[in-house]
Amino acid sequence: MRYNLHVVLIEPQIPYNTGNIGRLCVATNSKLHLVGKIGFSLNDKYLKRAGLDYWSFLDYEVYKNFEEFVERNKNGRFIFVESPAFKLYTEVSYQEGDYLIFGSEDYGIPSEIIEKYWENSVTIPMFGPVRSLNLSSSVAVVVYEALRQIKKF
Repeated sequence: MRYNLHVVLIEPQIPYNTGNIGRLCVATNSKLHLVGKIGFSLNDKYLKRAGLDYWSFLDYEVYKNFEEFVERNKNGRFIFVESPAFKLYTEVSYQEGDYLIFGSEDYGIPSEIIEKYWENSVTIPMFGPVRSLNLSSSVAVVVYEALRQIKKF
């Protein structure tokens, strides 16, 4: 199946967020990739509740670590969403099939990954004392900007 986008979560910790992101993926014809140690069971009732009855429509893959993810998707174009980053998320020209990569709620994308892919990193601007947005909010902001650019609605 051809997907508009790929959403990648590195070590997600909160089932509500992942459930909500899964629901977003179904709504946007995007595939979900879960990488590394997940902080909950994929059978978690809170995960399913947040995804409502759409979880059965979700196409997702699970990877034991980031290296396995890269190896299995090495032909993809990776865009890392992290703060701080190289440029704003609106300054990227998104393409169909891009892999949008987000870190865990606790600590974001591991520094060794961001250092390696610094030129492919983007950030969502924030004002005031807030350090970060909710993970599912961040995913929605970037996914819909990418879809707007590739004219998928």
